[in-house]
Amino acid sequence: MRKRTQVSPLKENKMGVMPTGKLLFNMALPMIIAMIVQGLYNIVDSIYVSRISESAVTALSLAYPIQNIQIGFAVGIGVGVNSLLSKALGGEDRDTADKAAGNGIFLALIVMVGFMLFGIFGARPYFEMQSDVAQTVNGGTTYVAICCILTQGIFVEVLGERLLQSSGRTFYTMITQGTGAVLNILLDPLFIFGFKPLGIPAMGIAGAAVATVIGQWVAGALAVYFNFRRNEEVDFTLESIRPHWQVLKPILTVGIPSIIMMAIGSIMTFGMNQIFQSFQETATGVFGIYFKLQSFFFMPVFGLNNATVSIIAYNYGARNPNRIMDTLKKACMSAMVIMVAGFLVFQICTDQLLGVFQPSEDFLMMGRKALRIISITFPMAAIGIAVSGCFQALGNGIYSTIVSTCRQLVALLPVAYLLSLTGEVNLVWWAFPISEVLSLVVTLVLYARIYRQKIKPLYMAEKA
Repeated sequence: MRKRTQVSPLKENKMGVMPTGKLLFNMALPMIIAMIVQGLYNIVDSIYVSRISESAVTALSLAYPIQNIQIGFAVGIGVGVNSLLSKALGGEDRDTADKAAGNGIFLALIVMVGFMLFGIFGARPYFEMQSDVAQTVNGGTTYVAICCILTQGIFVEVLGERLLQSSGRTFYTMITQGTGAVLNILLDPLFIFGFKPLGIPAMGIAGAAVATVIGQWVAGALAVYFNFRRNEEVDFTLESIRPHWQVLKPILTVGIPSIIMMAIGSIMTFGMNQIFQSFQETATGVFGIYFKLQSFFFMPVFGLNNATVSIIAYNYGARNPNRIMDTLKKACMSAMVIMVAGFLVFQICTDQLLGVFQPSEDFLMMGRKALRIISITFPMAAIGIAVSGCFQALGNGIYSTIVSTCRQLVALLPVAYLLSLTGEVNLVWWAFPISEVLSLVVTLVLYARIYRQKIKPLYMAEKA
């Protein structure tokens, strides 16, 4: 147990007083930098694996849904804790803040056990269900088993980072994420191809998994250290870890929709992999590489989104509608700038992006079409992601779930399947822009609803 440092009541949290533009920049920049490094890791990881074989690239593509769900549970718990803790700090309710942190740890422990069991018993059946290529099945099984059995690192890292974000200490999250990702990048070639001077054998795709979990564990250890040594607004006790339903309920209310969103993404990826497998493994590999490349732009937007959730949640707890709206407007503009840049890069530098993955001519031709068509959705996605942060911060995470369901299940998979019936794989990529248009319409309708229900009453209360 760590004794909390007494904070003067006159010292206000920067999330309630700093100009919103400066605050968003101050909080988001460290997370954006960390997310860019994380996105770079994803790309470098695939670059190294592409030197093994095209089957290894396909194995990582097929493994993505499991990794996505794994991260989804970690982020979902973290977002739920983040939202409640930020509101509690905004309302100066320190007891609830402590219990939010402790109950987040309780939930993480339960989920870790589930993933460890899947790594032991479920990894091979999962790959055998999707591929009959032995090299793909064996490599993918090994990769997923290692990542799931040693899943503790990612959960500790994500939850620890969300606790730091909730109290405005995003600089430390840059250190944790950045260190983990850089370590990953440095260790990848050592474990994948071996390094005889240190006695490290060539482990192939298993080496990529080992480098991943080492990076996660180191980042998790740093997150724990920073919370105990630098986060004075949260106190960790055995009593706070004990389950409290009045605390678990709001965490799960916000967190479960976030988890479902990530699970929906995994279902979408799984379904799209099946559609592409009906053509050839090259299509599955291109789809996987696209996801790696797009993360270089989406990850920074998610970093911006994480900062937005903390700021809006804090100011909702403090009943300050002007700061809520100003933060949301600036978040939307910033996300748009990032995603327009991504759109331009994907349109202009397609061959350069794909060239680093040792592509065959078929892979390169298919990849050009895919990247240029799907990137049309980037500007629309910027608005959707920014506004979804507002949904989560205001305790309406279910709205984010509705939007994600419309985008990835109601529209994308059915449209992609229908387009696949033409027998032309390049037509399937158009399912992404079609689904994104539907998603944006639904997002704006739900935003109008939540504005009337939760933000407008704050303005009315100010005038009364």
